[in-house]
Amino acid sequence: MAENKPLNFQWAINHGIAEEMRRDPTVFLIGEDVGKPGGPFGVTRGIIQEFGPERAVDTPISEGAIVGLCCGAAAAGLRPVAEIMFMNFITLAVEEFYNQASKMRWMFGGQVKQPFVVRAMTAGGFGAGPHHSSSLEGWFASMPGMKVVMPSNPRTAKGLMKAAIRDDNPVLYVEPLASYKMKMIMPEGDYITPIGKAEVVKEGSDVTIVSIGRMLLEAEKAAAALEQDGIKAEVIDLLTVNPFDMETIYASVKKTNRCAIIHEAKKTMGCGAEIAASLQEDMFDWLDAPVARVAAPFTHIAFHPALEKHYLPDAENLIAKVKELVG
Repeated sequence: MAENKPLNFQWAINHGIAEEMRRDPTVFLIGEDVGKPGGPFGVTRGIIQEFGPERAVDTPISEGAIVGLCCGAAAAGLRPVAEIMFMNFITLAVEEFYNQASKMRWMFGGQVKQPFVVRAMTAGGFGAGPHHSSSLEGWFASMPGMKVVMPSNPRTAKGLMKAAIRDDNPVLYVEPLASYKMKMIMPEGDYITPIGKAEVVKEGSDVTIVSIGRMLLEAEKAAAALEQDGIKAEVIDLLTVNPFDMETIYASVKKTNRCAIIHEAKKTMGCGAEIAASLQEDMFDWLDAPVARVAAPFTHIAFHPALEKHYLPDAENLIAKVKELVG
């Protein structure tokens, strides 16, 4: 069963947060303008009206203070959901994330939990320029004790938000600004999208395509075009950047014997490098071609629409790379 009206990405996140706040009184919202303004892009509209200012808390412009408060509140038994706006601004809270949140549970032998979520937007494809469009998920995926999720559509956006709020570890929840208006019919009822589990969204036999975040759209476009040329691609939506679901990728590569990875972050030191290295170590005998990566170049994204388009990976780049693998 499904709801009659499609829901867009923004409202899917909103509904996920609100449902968890109704279910669990320890969940609260915090960040710049998340209350009466409803967030800079309206994602938290209506939450302060339902839950009041004590559970929808507007803060000063201090990312370090926001994440630091989350650490303390989570250690005391609450479940904060914070907004940092653009992902670039999260660099101002790396001390709180890395030295405190990611280590606290480990340093206290599991006696202190850190159940909080930080929402951060990436704006690639939105024309927002280098100060607002970076994909920094690889930084945080390298931190033991952190979890990082990147939903690809409204269904997984809601399901991952609910799962992240229920998790007992700090979770970085990365939202693609360029996908906010994407709509789809949603599942009915209280569902979650499990953290740490990828989804096979299209089955195939010739090549595995692993996509991260909003690059799923490009992967699906590429797979449809490749099918016209007789190449059957299996498409995997990674969904969780830390921890990786390598078992789903391994199972797919055992069928296809080839793999291409597409992500919006830079190719150098990107998450695709870790996936490729794991495949080389554990699946070498199953590979009939080198693992390919389609990602951004090692430079900063531009404001200019033509330069931004050239910078970002897309279906055309992916199609060319896959044809090299199966040629």
